[in-house]
Amino acid sequence: MSICLVIRLSKILILLTVAGLAGVVVFGNITDYDSNYQFVKHMMSMDTKPDYLGKAIEYRAITAEWMHHFAYAVVIAIETIVALTAIKGALNMWNARNADGETFHQAKAYGIISLTLCCFLWFFGFQVVAGEWFAMWMSKQWNGLPDAFRLVTYMSVALVYLSLKNDD
Repeated sequence: MSICLVIRLSKILILLTVAGLAGVVVFGNITDYDSNYQFVKHMMSMDTKPDYLGKAIEYRAITAEWMHHFAYAVVIAIETIVALTAIKGALNMWNARNADGETFHQAKAYGIISLTLCCFLWFFGFQVVAGEWFAMWMSKQWNGLPDAFRLVTYMSVALVYLSLKNDD
């Protein structure tokens, strides 16, 4: 087996792990809606930050329940798109695994879209919007920053690896 094929299969497998993660997350968010809904609700309401911080940033809080459901639905929709584009990307790459370098590189498009959406969701959505705007980092109960950091780290490394033209 050539190193070129090994690298291509590796990239396909890495993308399938992303599809698997996103699929499990979507399944969990739909079948156990309330558990992560509570996370979104408390984070957006900013109701679990320490009292000693006063009310300086509470103007950022969103307490309308319909907005919590809307934001959660957007997260689930993005996660669903991540899963579907990762599967489509892995399938396209599998079908092009024995093709020339340029054809295989073009087959990565959906995978790159998937991984970019991962970084958008878990960096911008969780670290910037939730973590900084809604001050999620202050909450002892609802701080998702360590998980978001873990996911962004994996997804950004996977995005760089997948994008490289080292497989021809």
